[in-house]
Amino acid sequence: MVLAAGRGERMRPLTDTCPKPLLPVQGKPLMQWPLEALARGGFGQAVVNTAWLGAQIEASFGSVLSLQPPQNVREQLSNQEQEYPPLQIHYSHEGRDFGGALETAGGIARALPLLCPPGAAQPAPDVFWVLAGDVFAPDFAFSQAAVDRFVASGQLAHLWLVPNPEHNPKGDFGLRGGLALNLPPDDPQPRYTYSTIGLYRAALFAPPWCDIAPGNPHGTKAALAPLLRAAMDQAQVSAELYTGRWTDVGTPQRLAQLHLPS
Repeated sequence: MVLAAGRGERMRPLTDTCPKPLLPVQGKPLMQWPLEALARGGFGQAVVNTAWLGAQIEASFGSVLSLQPPQNVREQLSNQEQEYPPLQIHYSHEGRDFGGALETAGGIARALPLLCPPGAAQPAPDVFWVLAGDVFAPDFAFSQAAVDRFVASGQLAHLWLVPNPEHNPKGDFGLRGGLALNLPPDDPQPRYTYSTIGLYRAALFAPPWCDIAPGNPHGTKAALAPLLRAAMDQAQVSAELYTGRWTDVGTPQRLAQLHLPS
């Protein structure tokens, strides 16, 4: 699931007429970077939630994203290998259905029938990626191996954490022995920032962790952090540190930085 429903208040006036996931970064809409990364990882289905100017997002990407390898790679492949499998895109239109975004947990709960359709045949039909459409992490590789490890772990979620950026110096969660920690405010252990990239089980969005009705038919708004913290307190959330390039594109200044020569 690619989260793309936010208003982007801190990006105004850029987002007054353009949803933040469509702002250009190095020649592509910001959200196209993670969609392409999912396709390269072999994942063939994506769900995108929308609210603010959501019709523009669906108009931009449609229902299928076809991706070709770079030219230098394409020249070494046979004709049958020239393209990655197409990525099918489904939409959960929170703005159209409820008049606005449902926050992260509310949006995921709403999209669960698309993420985990009844009768799905894949080995782990209750497991899915979640990532933000406004985060630039071009080095992150979405892999089936990571999914397999998560499935075998039995955990409710697995998070990728990053070193704290300037705008979040205190971090979000601790990390010890492969587990994410819900540290009390006075705990001196280091904290890291949640990258917004994670693997999740549908069970986290059902009782006892979440009391939203299946499919969120009433459009309940709910944040994700309280669910994660409750699961962390029961050692049900694993994590690892990611040190590749990562930017939360939350302000025009951070967007401008991505266009500077490296």
